[in-house]
Amino acid sequence: MTGFRLEGGGGGASGARAGVLETAHGPVKTPVFMPVGTQGSVKGVSPRELREVGAQIILGNTYHLHLRPGEETIGLAGGLHSFMGWDGPILTDSGGYQVFSLAKLRKVSDEGVHFRSHIDGSERFLSPEKAIDIQLVLGSDILMVLDECPPSEADRAAIERAVERTRAWAARCRERAGRLAPGYGLFGIVQGGVHADLRRQSAQALVEIGFEGYAIGGLGLGEPRERMLEAVEATTSVLPPDRPRYFMGLGTPAEIVEVIARGVDMFDCVLPTRLGRHGTALTGQGAVVVRNARYARDFGPLEAGCACYACRNFTRAYIRHLIVAGEILGLLLCTHHNLHFLLRLTAEAREAILEDRFPAWSRSLAR
Repeated sequence: MTGFRLEGGGGGASGARAGVLETAHGPVKTPVFMPVGTQGSVKGVSPRELREVGAQIILGNTYHLHLRPGEETIGLAGGLHSFMGWDGPILTDSGGYQVFSLAKLRKVSDEGVHFRSHIDGSERFLSPEKAIDIQLVLGSDILMVLDECPPSEADRAAIERAVERTRAWAARCRERAGRLAPGYGLFGIVQGGVHADLRRQSAQALVEIGFEGYAIGGLGLGEPRERMLEAVEATTSVLPPDRPRYFMGLGTPAEIVEVIARGVDMFDCVLPTRLGRHGTALTGQGAVVVRNARYARDFGPLEAGCACYACRNFTRAYIRHLIVAGEILGLLLCTHHNLHFLLRLTAEAREAILEDRFPAWSRSLAR
C-alpha cells in the first residue's frame, strides 16, 4: 500500500497540511497539483517537459484508455508508465465520471453501468470489479474506486441513492483489489452533493471499509463556493488525518488555496491545459487572454517574475503573434506556463505550511 506521513500543519487556525505520499514510482510532496493525462498524454506537453515544470504525479483515465487503445495493448507494452514514457507516479480515475458525463446511452444498476462508447457507439459494461481489473493492468500507483457521480442539480433523494451505491461499489472495489503491493493504493470517493450530513455519512462509510486515501468527488460542478467549502469541511472532519485527501477536478487557483486551508492534499483539473490551448495564461493577477490586441506590443513575459520556460524566453507580443498566425507553439507555451503556475502555487503553499505562515501567505494572494 501507499504510505503517507504529515510533515507539518493540520492544526490551529488553518487545517492546511504538508505531507509526503510514498508510491512505487517515487515520493509525492503535498499539497500537490496533478496534471491530467486522460489519454495517456498531458495535452501538448511531453514527459520531459512535465518534469521541467515540476510535475510529480499525473493522471490517466480508465474509461478513455479502456476504449482506446484498450488495457490489453497497454499491458503488452509493460503498463501505462512504459507505454507513455513517464517514470513517475500515476493516479488513474476509475472512469465513473466519464461514463455518466460522456456515454451516449447508459443504464445504471447495482451491478454496474451498461453504456455505449462515445467514440463508436459500441456497447460496454463497467462494474466495480472491471474498473479495478483495468487499473491493475495499467499498473497505476493509485487506483480509484468506481463511484456514482450524480449531476449537481440532482435532488436529495437521488444523491442519497448515489451515496449508498458508491458505498456498495467501493466495498466491491476493495475486495477485488485486495491487499496491494507496497507503493500502491486504492482511494475511496466521497459523494453527497452539497449536503453536509450526506458527506459525513459517505466519508464514514468509506473509512469503515478502509482505503489508502480518500477523494472528494461530485463538487466543483457549478455549486456556490460557500456550499462547496461547507461540504469539504464536513468531509475532512470525518476522514482520518493519516491518509491523503484528494479533491477531484479542482483547478481554479483561489479555490485550490481555499481547499488546502481545509485540509486537502491533492488536486487535478484540465483547466491549465484547456486554457492554454485557447491562448489564455494564468497569472497571480488573474487570467490573461494573450490573443487580445492589447498585447500586440507588450514585450513583457506572460507573468512578471515567473521562472517557467515560456516566461524566461518569450514575450506576450511574440506569443500573441504565434497564436494569431495559427502557430501551435503559442498555445503550447501558454500551456507550459499554466501548468508551471499551478505546480508553483501548490509548492509555495507547502513551503508556507512548513514555515507556519500559510494564513498570511494565502491572504497575500490576489483573489
